[in-house]
Amino acid sequence: MWRKIRTSDGFRRLLGRSVALYLKLVWKTQRVTIEPADAYDWIDNELPVIFTFWHGQHFLTPFVPKSHHKAKVMISRSYDADVNAIAAEALGVGTIRGSGTHRKNFHEKGGVVATRQMIETLEQGINVAMTADVPKISRRAGLGIVSIAKHSGRPIYPGAIATSNRIIMKRSWDKSALHLPFGRAALVLGEPVIVPRDADNETLERARKEVEEILNRVTARAEALVGRPPKATSDGA
Repeated sequence: MWRKIRTSDGFRRLLGRSVALYLKLVWKTQRVTIEPADAYDWIDNELPVIFTFWHGQHFLTPFVPKSHHKAKVMISRSYDADVNAIAAEALGVGTIRGSGTHRKNFHEKGGVVATRQMIETLEQGINVAMTADVPKISRRAGLGIVSIAKHSGRPIYPGAIATSNRIIMKRSWDKSALHLPFGRAALVLGEPVIVPRDADNETLERARKEVEEILNRVTARAEALVGRPPKATSDGA
C-alpha cells in the first residue's frame, strides 16, 4: 500500500508543495549570514553561472538566487526526487531531470540529455545549479560539473549552506540535513573555478580537485559561522 501511495502523482505533488512551504518557514526564520558580503556582486558580474554544492546541502539552495536571477537545478530521476523537483518549482526554480553516475547506466539516468540541457540553459542566459558529488559517493566531486563548465565557458561557483538547528539523517548516503526553523544560517560562496574550453583530461582533473577542495573549505566555514565545531563538517550541512 505504501508503495502505491509513494508512487502516486497526487501524493508526490502534495508532499512536494508541503516541503516547499516548510522550507519557506525555515528560511524566513533564520538569521542569515552571507560570506563574502559582496557575494552577489560577484555573481551579478558573471551571469550566467554554475552554482554547485555538496549533496545533502541542497534543501535550502532554492533561496540562493535573488528575485532577478533565472535559475534551473539538476535533479535526478526517481520517485523520491520528484518530490524535490516539485518543491523546487514551487519555490520558483526550474528543473532539469537527470544525473551523472560512475556506473554503466549513465544513459538510463538521463545524464547525457541532462548535461546537454544544462549547457543549453546556460547559453540562454539562465543560471544552473547541481550537486558536485559522484552519485552515492559523498564529498567526492565528479567530472560532470567541470565538463559542463568547459563546454559552456561559464564559471563554477562552489557554495555551502549550514544551519544551527538541524537533524542529520545519518542513514542516508549523503548525511542530508533536515533544517529546523528559528536559528542561524550561513551561506558561504567560494572563489570561481574557470575551466578553459580547450581543457584536456589532466586540466579537467585539476579543475575537479579544485572544486572539491573549495567545497570542503566553504562547508567548514559555513559550519563555523553557525557555531559548529570543525569536526562536525563530515556530517553534512
